[in-house]
Amino acid sequence: MGKEFNVTGTCIPEMHYMVDISNKLDKVFKLVEKGKYFVINRPRQYGKTTTLYMIERVLAENEEYLVISISFKGVGDLIFEKEQSFVKAFLEIMADSLHLQHEELAAFLEEEKKNVVNFKDLSRAITKFIIATNKKVILMIDEVDKSGNNQLFLSFLGMLRNKYLLRNAGKDKTFHSVILAGVHDVKSLKLKIRPDEEHKYNSPWNIASDFDVDMSFSKEEIETMLDEYIKDKGVKLDKEYFSKRLHFYTSGYPFLVSKLCKIIDEKIMPENELEWKKEYMDKAVKKLLNDDNTNFQSLIKNIENKRELYDFVRKIVLDGEDIVYVKSDEIVNLGALYGILKEEGGNCKVNNKIYEQLIYNHMMMKVIRNKEYAEISKYNYKSNFINQDGSLDVKKILSKFQQFMKHEYSEKRKSFLEADSRLLFLAFISPIINGTGFAFKEVQGGEEKRFDIVITYSKKMYIVELKVWHGEEYHEKGLVQLREYLEQYSLTQGYLLIFDFRKFKGESGKVDEVNINVGSRKKNIVEVYC
Repeated sequence: MGKEFNVTGTCIPEMHYMVDISNKLDKVFKLVEKGKYFVINRPRQYGKTTTLYMIERVLAENEEYLVISISFKGVGDLIFEKEQSFVKAFLEIMADSLHLQHEELAAFLEEEKKNVVNFKDLSRAITKFIIATNKKVILMIDEVDKSGNNQLFLSFLGMLRNKYLLRNAGKDKTFHSVILAGVHDVKSLKLKIRPDEEHKYNSPWNIASDFDVDMSFSKEEIETMLDEYIKDKGVKLDKEYFSKRLHFYTSGYPFLVSKLCKIIDEKIMPENELEWKKEYMDKAVKKLLNDDNTNFQSLIKNIENKRELYDFVRKIVLDGEDIVYVKSDEIVNLGALYGILKEEGGNCKVNNKIYEQLIYNHMMMKVIRNKEYAEISKYNYKSNFINQDGSLDVKKILSKFQQFMKHEYSEKRKSFLEADSRLLFLAFISPIINGTGFAFKEVQGGEEKRFDIVITYSKKMYIVELKVWHGEEYHEKGLVQLREYLEQYSLTQGYLLIFDFRKFKGESGKVDEVNINVGSRKKNIVEVYC
C-alpha cells in the first residue's frame, strides 16, 4: 500500500508523508538525556502523539534506555474513583505496554500489582522496577487531559515529583525522565497538600522543565514533506510556491498542512494527472473551509462556550484591534491553549489564516440567521452580477448592497448595523461567488481599521476594502493603502466600500470613481458609500 498524507492519529514514516522533524526531536532528546520531566502541551492535532512515537522509536535503538509509552485514553473512569484501583491499574497499563517486547518485565509488574493498595506501595514498586531493569526508564503518558482534573491523578503526579526530588538527592530510584502530553499544561493544576486543608494548594508538577520546542512547521520543513511526496509519486509541483502558500495559510499548524496536501492529492488533482497546478492551492483552502472536521468543531465549540473568548477573538478578527499579548491573562492563555491565538509582534493574532477565515464564516452565518436580515436574498441574486465573459461585476454588487443597506437602515437597528456591517457584506456576497469563486478576508490593525477582501472568481482577482468613515484625512490614507495593495497584486482596479454611520450621513448613497497614478501606471478605485 502506498504512502498518504495523514490527518488522523499517529504518523508512521513507512505509511505517511511526513515533515522532517529531526531538529525538533534533537531538542527533546537533550531534555531526556538530562533526566528532565516536562509537558508537551499543544492544541489538538498538533503532532503531540507523533512526537512521542518518534521519541520512543529512536530511543528503542539505544540499549541504555527503556521506554514505557502509555495513555489514559480509553481506560474508563473507574480507575480514578479509588486510590487502590488507580495504583493497580497504573502498573497493569505499564505491563501491557511492555508485554510484547519485554515479557519478563511485564510479568514483574503484574506480580507487584498484587501487593499495592496505595501510592506509598506504588512508589516502592516503581523503585524496585527501576532497579530490576538496570536501565534509564523513560515514562511517556499521552492524553493526560482525561485525568488532569482528577485528584487521584494529581496525587500520582505529586508522588512522582517527590521521587524525582529524592532521586536528585541520591535517596531513591525512579524514572529517568517523564514526559506528559496533552492540550492543558498540568503545571498549572493544583494539588491539595492534605484533604483537610481546603485552601492550601501546591502544583504537583512544579519540577517540570519548560518545553520550548516550536512544533509548528516552517516553510523549509514543509518542503521536506513535499520532497518525499515528489520522490515517491513522481508528481511535478513548484515546491517553493506550495511550501510558501501552505505556510501562509496555516502558519505551520501540522494538521492543516497535511490536510491541505491531502485534499490536493486525493480530491483536486485528476486521477491520471501528476502535476500540482497553482490554482489547486486556493481550491484546497476553499474545500477545507467547507469541511466538517473535529478540529474545526472543537475550535468553534471553544469560542462559543466562553463568551469572553468569543468577544475577545471578535475584536481581533473583525475590528482589527491591537491587543497586547499577555500570556498570564486568563482569556489570552485560554485562546493560546486551544490553538486559536498566538503572539505576533507583541500583539494577539489568530493562529493562522485558515482559522481566521473559519471564524469569519462562523460569525457571518450567525448574521445570516438573524431574522431581521431575512430579506437579503431579494438583493443578491447571483445571475445579476455575472458579466457575459464570466467575470464579476463588483461595482454592481456594491451598488446593490448599498441599496440593501439604505432599505434596512434605521436608528432602531443602527447599533447592530454598525457592529455587523462587514459581516453583513460577507453574507451578501457569499451566495454570489460560491461554487466558482472564493473570498479571503484579512483585517488590518492600526489607527485605520481596514477590512480587506480578496476575491478570486473564474481565475480573476478583485480587491474590496471595507472601512468605517472616520474623516477625510483617514479616507485619503485609505486610498493610498488600497493603491499600494493593488500594486502588490499587479491590479489596476480596486473597490472601496465605506460605511458612514454619522447621524447626518454626508456621502451616503454616493458611488464615485477615483484615478490615482503610480508612476506611469494608473489605478482606478470605485468608492461606494453606505
